[in-house]
Amino acid sequence: MKIYNTLTRKKEEFVPIEEGKVSMYVCGPTVYNLIHIGNARPMIVFDTVRRYMEYVGYEVRYVSNFTDVDDKIIKAANEEGVTADEIAQRYIKECKKDMKALNVREATKHPLATEEIEGMIEMISTLIEKGYAYNANGTVYFRTRKFEDYGKLSKKNIDDLEAGHRDIKVAGEEDKEDYLDFVLWKPKKEGEPYWESPWSEGRPGWHIECSVMSKKYLGDEIDIHAGGEDLIFPHHENEIAQSEAANGVPFSRYWMHNGFLNIDNKKMSKSLGNFFTVRDISEKYDLQVLRFFMLSAHYRSPINFSAELMEAAKNGLERIVTAVDNLKHLADKLPEREPDDKEKEDLKLVEGLVEKFKKSMEDDFNTADAIAAIFELVKFANINVRETSSKQFAIAVRDTIVTLSDVLGIITEKEQEMLEDEIEKLIEERQAARKEKNFARADEIRALLLEKGIILEDTREGVKWKRA
Repeated sequence: MKIYNTLTRKKEEFVPIEEGKVSMYVCGPTVYNLIHIGNARPMIVFDTVRRYMEYVGYEVRYVSNFTDVDDKIIKAANEEGVTADEIAQRYIKECKKDMKALNVREATKHPLATEEIEGMIEMISTLIEKGYAYNANGTVYFRTRKFEDYGKLSKKNIDDLEAGHRDIKVAGEEDKEDYLDFVLWKPKKEGEPYWESPWSEGRPGWHIECSVMSKKYLGDEIDIHAGGEDLIFPHHENEIAQSEAANGVPFSRYWMHNGFLNIDNKKMSKSLGNFFTVRDISEKYDLQVLRFFMLSAHYRSPINFSAELMEAAKNGLERIVTAVDNLKHLADKLPEREPDDKEKEDLKLVEGLVEKFKKSMEDDFNTADAIAAIFELVKFANINVRETSSKQFAIAVRDTIVTLSDVLGIITEKEQEMLEDEIEKLIEERQAARKEKNFARADEIRALLLEKGIILEDTREGVKWKRA
């Protein structure tokens, strides 16, 4: 199995630290709002990497955090007049709903930054003792220049970075020894959540959070660290510096980064009006279509989101789902008998396509080619599984498509559409809940219907609904 390692800029044979086991850390979202489709890409990509690792027999310990203390969370909390914790917990819950709808498996552990403060204080203290960090009036900075390998992941030259920073003076950073030093701990501001520390009442910097959570749940050295390519610098570069300075061993053997997502060939932004949450997309498409779309390109390539490409993804997914459904119904009618000689030969061709799928995935997780192998299986099934085939043959072909699709996290079973009577009954129950001011139940029913592909619209004339 070959993985493109951002650290070395080349594909390398994957050799885990411990045979048969994989330790993997993926940077998770900052939870101040609903996740957007840019957040969804690394979730889907690295969930698929994990699924394939497990498919070929590795035991994977997969850790993905939630950043639940951050300036954006505090800003959202102040705007609503609630605590930062209330905002974070609300959006962790919503994020997990979206992840479930995207068929992203729960991590082995989803650590929260606020629950790991003790470990952060401990690592910062170690860095101060080793001379890699210093306290300046309650703010603790990392001495970037002291870490000789700084820039090895992003391939940035420290002298170039200095030239870029030379004329930039940031308010409140006058106590820095060097412009390039970054924050490990910062004192509280009025109205902010804070924790006691030897340096000040305050909170950790963003970079130290992931270093500590990775160390606690996976160890000083891990197999794979992953995230979006926007995290290479400064986040992952700083993680390497502080982790390796504190622990004295290489931080991660392999660094994986997914490419950017654009909308109609433009960068996604609220100002351009092309900003979409996963929830927005769920109102138009089953989120399996979004997952299929994301996997239709190589994870390191930039991907362009558009209505046309989503329609193409919807049609492609439908081809696979329909083939599986047809094979199921056909198998129910076919006679029980041993596969004949032709079927045995055909099953060898099926095995060949499985190998093609595996070869694609072993080549730096080329999901686009892996999907092409599944389409070849679908075409094979449509031509070769007939009314004269044996049940065993039809089931073997169907199970192969289902298994490979599952490795990609693609659900192939057709969900039974809700009957109109069921929908109307739930809408009535929701209306009654709203009348009784039981808004939690009303939201629950709306979410349940959305999961089933039913979109509600509250109008003056009453509630209208349509299928996604």
